[in-house]
Amino acid sequence: MTDQQDFDLIVIGAGSGGVRLARMSAAKGARVAVVESRYLGGTCVNVGCVPKKLFVYGAHAGEDIEDAQGYGWSLPHDQVRFDWARLVANKNAEIERLNGIYGRMLENAGVTIIEGTASLSDANTVVVGDQSYRAKHITIATGSWPAIPDIPGKECILSSNEMFYLPQLPRQAVVWGGGYIAVEFAGILAGLGVETTLLYRGELFLRGFDGDIRQFMAQEIKKKGVDLRFGVTIESVENVDTAYHVRLSDGSRLVTGLVMAATGRRALVDGLGLEELGVRMTASGHISVDEHFRTAVPSITALGDVIGTPQLTPVALGQGMVLSRRLFGDGQGEMDYSSIPTAVFCQPNIGTVGLTEEEAQEAGYRLRIYRSEFKPMKHTLSGRDERALMKLVVDDQTDRVLGAHMVGPDAGEITQGLAVAIKAGATKAQFDSTLGIHPTSAEEFVTMREPVSG
Repeated sequence: MTDQQDFDLIVIGAGSGGVRLARMSAAKGARVAVVESRYLGGTCVNVGCVPKKLFVYGAHAGEDIEDAQGYGWSLPHDQVRFDWARLVANKNAEIERLNGIYGRMLENAGVTIIEGTASLSDANTVVVGDQSYRAKHITIATGSWPAIPDIPGKECILSSNEMFYLPQLPRQAVVWGGGYIAVEFAGILAGLGVETTLLYRGELFLRGFDGDIRQFMAQEIKKKGVDLRFGVTIESVENVDTAYHVRLSDGSRLVTGLVMAATGRRALVDGLGLEELGVRMTASGHISVDEHFRTAVPSITALGDVIGTPQLTPVALGQGMVLSRRLFGDGQGEMDYSSIPTAVFCQPNIGTVGLTEEEAQEAGYRLRIYRSEFKPMKHTLSGRDERALMKLVVDDQTDRVLGAHMVGPDAGEITQGLAVAIKAGATKAQFDSTLGIHPTSAEEFVTMREPVSG
């Protein structure tokens, strides 16, 4: 090996959390390097949040064109064309632009970017190719990777990664899974004209979300033409000529042009050599850390998807900020995982923050539930059969709003604002005293007066 280079911190993985940690630490005067084997920005920028939402916009554009007729716009049906290759190319150009931005941010912060696959030879040494680098601190921020069940025909199944680079759209598709990735891709495919079937082993998808939201979303997704099949899983896939024959656990079969699995993700720790150094892993395969992101090896920390916390970009960003402060700032800072807002960019969108009704009941709260279902104003003229749902979960004893949940247009945008109020401990009385913006869907959150239960 060539001569070693010394750093205060080496971050393995240039995803959202790793980049934030590196930049903030360098800003505090630390000598920092980031090692990345694939692409700057990690899953979120390259094969996750960003390209997925661009695809959602693309899938929804067809409905916007149809809805425009209710507002006096006319376009001959035979002139409406969709070009999948153009969408993918435009998406690729945007991702390349973002990759460049990430690179410049790191360089401008004084962070050294090291391209290649990393492993640890000891608790303070990272090896990349024939070069070794020493550091006082090493942080693992390698994220997660899609996990496809080991069934016959596994090689025929695509993950979400490959979906972003499909050479062409199939006429039919099967999406396997019940989490937000599965639900989002089912909506994308259906919105682009693909006959889509969504399979999930449980009784109802989106486990962990509020029960009303799950039930309501199932109704809305069916309206979009997605064939929902619950209580069933895939047992095998066979490639026959140009189609895939899918055998299901209920004995039925499907013939389709594409099979995608969104059945979970695993921590990406292969080849790092962590366990040999004494870094402990959890039963789920994640790196075991304490509340300050420290592993069993004092010089090694970890953050993001690789430690099994909520797999959300803002969570990793927050962890990067906290860890940077603890390593190179005043040594203080705690990560708060309560009331994390999140969105599912299915069609229509889901936005949610705080406790679900089920979680609040389990925690022992006596509840008042406020619920409103209505047709968004846009669709009074578009004629589209799409409805919105808004729900507040309130602690009857203190009047505090414990959770806010929504299905409808721009749910993510609306929920972000509500998250501030809920984080601040707002009460239902304060919601009621807040004037609404009329006419909007969002005003419904401050005009619901009569509880449906409690």
